[in-house]
Amino acid sequence: MKFKDYYKILDIETSRVTIDEIKSAYRAAAKKYHPDLNVGDKLAEERIKDINEAYKILSNPSTKRKYDRTWNSNRSRTRQAAERQKRSSGNVFNEFFNMFFGNIKEVSRKETKEPIKGENVETEINISIEDGFYGKSKKISLRTTDGNMKSFSIDIPAGIRNGEKIRLIGQGKKGKDGGKNGDLFIKVNIDNNEKFKLNGYDIYTNLLLTPWEAALGTKMKVTSIDEENQIIIPKGTQSGDKITIKEKGYRIGNGARGNLIAEVKIMVPEELTEKEQNIFEELNKISKFNPRKA
Repeated sequence: MKFKDYYKILDIETSRVTIDEIKSAYRAAAKKYHPDLNVGDKLAEERIKDINEAYKILSNPSTKRKYDRTWNSNRSRTRQAAERQKRSSGNVFNEFFNMFFGNIKEVSRKETKEPIKGENVETEINISIEDGFYGKSKKISLRTTDGNMKSFSIDIPAGIRNGEKIRLIGQGKKGKDGGKNGDLFIKVNIDNNEKFKLNGYDIYTNLLLTPWEAALGTKMKVTSIDEENQIIIPKGTQSGDKITIKEKGYRIGNGARGNLIAEVKIMVPEELTEKEQNIFEELNKISKFNPRKA
């Protein structure tokens, strides 16, 4: 499948642009190739399809990040191919020149130092589920090869995935002989906490019930990462049951979200009042329920 340069289609030179800049470029391109202004122009019709496709991918932070990895890789291969072509063209010219003007000593590749790009550097940071959900600006400090500490400011996008990497261009090791610096890749690890646990796009939380709430059923509020949700606990709910609250989990993209999974844990009071003691004793006498017979 042929690779499409969505940035070139929208007349954008770099991937380091904001969503607002992408929208502005899209509006300009869509206006230029609008069907009403290019009646009967088949090329314009194809162009407007590519423009809409490019905008759909680049206007979404999640799909943009995935596309940018492919775009950067393709751009790197294109540059390398152009450099090889340039060197090849230079050799052909030298042979032609020497044929007419005598043998001129060509500077060997060993004598000409080619630029060498610096090595990439990788590191990791840990963030909370809340920071990953809402997004956050964060500062990190790293020790450079010369032993000094260097600080970096990074913007963690809302909805970043656990294990996803943020790339800081040119912040790796220094290049040699005029080569570009390497890049800094920061792997983001999302930590669970006592309240929430992240599994894919779903968020798990504990739902603590008393024995009588589980037996009789009830209504209660369960707190998700950004709001309270009213749910119904059915009669006979068991410890270990899971209650799913749709689209109240982690961000997926395009406004969609995973689910909030409330895991039931039935809690027994550690201390009883005299009245509670009597009620439990009476229940023990009259109840025929025996879970060990199941």
